[in-house]
Amino acid sequence: MLKTRQCLLGIRTFLGVTSRIWSFFLYILRKHLRTIIQYQTVRYDTLPLSPVSRNRLNSVKRKILVLDLDETLIHSHHDGVLRPTVRPGTPPDFILKVVIDKHPVRFFVHKRPHVDFFLEVVSQWYELVVFTASMEIYGSAVADKLDNNRGVLKRRYYRQHCTLDLGSYIKDLSVVDNDLSSIVILDNSPGAYRGHPDNAIPIKSWFSDPSDTALLNLLPMLDALRFTSDVRSVLSRNLHQHRLW
Repeated sequence: MLKTRQCLLGIRTFLGVTSRIWSFFLYILRKHLRTIIQYQTVRYDTLPLSPVSRNRLNSVKRKILVLDLDETLIHSHHDGVLRPTVRPGTPPDFILKVVIDKHPVRFFVHKRPHVDFFLEVVSQWYELVVFTASMEIYGSAVADKLDNNRGVLKRRYYRQHCTLDLGSYIKDLSVVDNDLSSIVILDNSPGAYRGHPDNAIPIKSWFSDPSDTALLNLLPMLDALRFTSDVRSVLSRNLHQHRLW
């Protein structure tokens, strides 16, 4: 009887140790798979259009996609920031050295995941315009880096093109083009486009998450939106989302 109990105790101990080892193995495996998925090559196939789609696209005006910079396409912090939002030790994608009020300032700029691929794809569909509430000396330098001599971010608007209202900068899309039926703005700040909510696509602010896929997730919508005669007929249905961030 005693031997039987000892045998059962030994089996339970063995099974308990085996279970813990297996759980640890599965944890390591899942972590490894997440890393592989996170850094795998990203694709969004732009297949040839059907004759019907091609005719439809030819019958509508080429759209304009207005892009915000900070916390939409990039995140940056400058010298003297006591608590940067990025994880300590994370290297920036590039460093900008600009002079503001006669003082040299370094900006450490981190690109949102997949931003280069995003710009490459949407530049084939839209005329891209940068519209930032940042100062021109900074915004222009960031746009140059993102453009990377591709010539896709030619038109740019800065703080001086915004309207200051109750301490916040408002982006008037009519400055970009009078035909608001063909303008889409992508911005993390609803206050910036509060004069044109029917033209906006909200996007969550980005600071440091390396697994973020927000830009990729927007590609199907932007692909389809270019076929509409008036973007507001579609985007006005998203008004409830503007309160999320």
